[in-house]
Amino acid sequence: MKKYTFILIGLLVMAAFDLFAGNSLWFENIDKAKAEAKETNKPMLLNFSGSDWCIWCKKLNSEVLSKSTFEEYAKDNLVLVSVDFPQFASQNDDLKNQNQELAQTYNIKGFPTVVLLSSDGKEIGRTGYQPGGPEKYIEHLKSIIQTSLSDKSE
Repeated sequence: MKKYTFILIGLLVMAAFDLFAGNSLWFENIDKAKAEAKETNKPMLLNFSGSDWCIWCKKLNSEVLSKSTFEEYAKDNLVLVSVDFPQFASQNDDLKNQNQELAQTYNIKGFPTVVLLSSDGKEIGRTGYQPGGPEKYIEHLKSIIQTSLSDKSE
């Protein structure tokens, strides 16, 4: 009986993990993110990060990106892409190669670097850590996006 209980608990834990993983707002695969951006006509936010070693990356995540205010805004307005360069967590070779190519394409020199792309993949701005929490960061992003839209109309 104990054996079946452990199996049942294990299956429930795996199902819960799959459920929550499927709800993540963050893409790791750039091709899937581009398709989503094109389909929804939303700009992409690429977060170039050293998630497990970069102090400013950790601050950006804990003070802004992980907050419900930011997540609610992003769900309706952005396609989020995590481009991570961890030192301690493992990544598969395809993801490592993709992230290296993206860092070269966008000439990333430091972390965190946040690159905003239009829904058709053109760079519209970049930023990094900004103090002030999610509300201030959202306004900062809106300003970058709005500036790029007004530049197009001129």
